Order: sequence, then C-alpha cells, then structure tokens
Amino acid sequence: MKIIQLCAAISSVLVFAAMVSAQQITDYLIMSNIGDFIVSSNTSSGKGPGIVVGAAHFYRDHADMTYEIDYFNLQTKVGPEVQVTQHVGIDSDKWLLHEVDKGFRDSYGIPSMSYSVRQLNGNTILVDSVGGRYYRWLSGNKVIAIEYRGSLTQQPEPLEVVQAYLVKHPSTLLVMTLTQLRSIENKTTWIKDEMDRRLWLCDKWFMQLQLKKAEEKDVYRESVKSMNIFLNYRDKYYGRKAADEKNLIAGYLNTNNGTGIKAKLKEYKDWWVVNKDKAISL
Repeated sequence: MKIIQLCAAISSVLVFAAMVSAQQITDYLIMSNIGDFIVSSNTSSGKGPGIVVGAAHFYRDHADMTYEIDYFNLQTKVGPEVQVTQHVGIDSDKWLLHEVDKGFRDSYGIPSMSYSVRQLNGNTILVDSVGGRYYRWLSGNKVIAIEYRGSLTQQPEPLEVVQAYLVKHPSTLLVMTLTQLRSIENKTTWIKDEMDRRLWLCDKWFMQLQLKKAEEKDVYRESVKSMNIFLNYRDKYYGRKAADEKNLIAGYLNTNNGTGIKAKLKEYKDWWVVNKDKAISL
C-alpha cells in the first residue's frame, strides 16, 4: 500500500500531537527548501507506526512517532511527500524491513513487477513505480518513506529530496540486487517470515488480553485476521486447503469463542514447527 492509500488507516492510529518542539521535528524532517523543491509550511507529527500500519505492525505495547512534510517543485510540478517514523526498538521492530517491503508485494508475498532496489550514493533503497514513485528504506529503527504521484515519462524523479534525506538518515539496508530480490530464496524466506509473523501477531494480541490492555472482541478479531492469512499461505504453498478451517474460526469469532480460537492457534503453531523447514512450490 502506498502512503496516500494509508491515510484513512493511519488517521485511526496516529494521534496528532498538539505541540512538538522545533528541535524534535528537525531531528527527523528537513524544514528548508531542497534545491528547487519548496518546503511546505504544513507539517504533522504524532504517535503512530506510519506506513507500516498497513502491514499490521503491532503498536499496542509501545508508542512510535511519525513526522510528515511536503515539498513542491514549481517547474516540474512534482510534489514529493515525506514521512519519517521513529520506531522504538522493541521486539515488534524485528519485522520492520519485512513490513516496509510488504507494500511492494502481492497478497502472497511475490514482489510486484514494478518493485526494484536501487543504490544511491552507496545507500540501498526500495523503489516501486506505479503512477509515480515510492521510495522506502530503514535507517536503524527509523522508516523513511517518500512518494510522489505523476507521469514517470514526463516528470523527473525528485532525487534531490531523496538524496537529501539519505544524507540525514543514511540507509542501513544491506546491498541487494534486483536478481536477489526476485530470487526463489528471497521469495521463500519472505513467505515463511510472513507465516511466522502472523502467528507471532496472534500471540501478541492474546498477551494484551492477558494483561487486560485490550478488549476480547478486538483480540479475537485481529487474531482471526492473521490466522486467515496464515491459512491462505498454507493453502497456496503447502497444499493444505483453507476453506473449512477459515469457516470454523469464523464461527468461533461470531460466537466470541476465545477458547476455540486459542485451540486453533495452538494447532497451527504446532503444525508450523513441524513443517516450517519443508520446501514450498512457488
């Protein structure tokens, strides 16, 4: 998902701060013009996981901070939007690269044909090109996302902005080639990581219930959502039909049967321990 497509989702998570110190903002955003790109006077900041909210980043046990700003080039009519999120460095952040990368893959973990990697001044960044360009990278526990919408053939890329943010927040992504990105090994690793992550998300939600920090209905809904994705992947890559299982856990959800949902989660986790290392067919 692209930044613009995530606005509605982010607004439900991102609580805009009434006051953020200028020094704090400048730690993350460039508040001056960048070459021919004029900085907007409108900035926003607030608690929330930023673009990775669309990947179901688990945010309930910590508070990430997101900063946003726009620029505009009067000559080229290119207006990049920049979002920088400082994640807090707890266990949820182990999935950051996976979650950043997820927006450029299809619903079964395969990289889109428009998804590529690029090296800029020794930095590795992720790039998608559909109706514009979308740049993403990690700088430690920070997620930097830059996007612009427009014609790729008639409007130049806002590379001045990208490069300026790479200076401010150097990429910590390992060097990767397009061949490596599209390799069977990369796809297989990502798919299995997503199955791992979905079961992990279920455990994180049930822990919130145990700590009395979440409502039962929210925990059951989010857990079943992740279990459904796990079952879809298992169906596609391991040949275990998902329809009956999905109907069963949907029934548990409809009747608020937490015991049934937890039992199925344990069953899937036990199955995964036995089958995780088996080969899959792409």
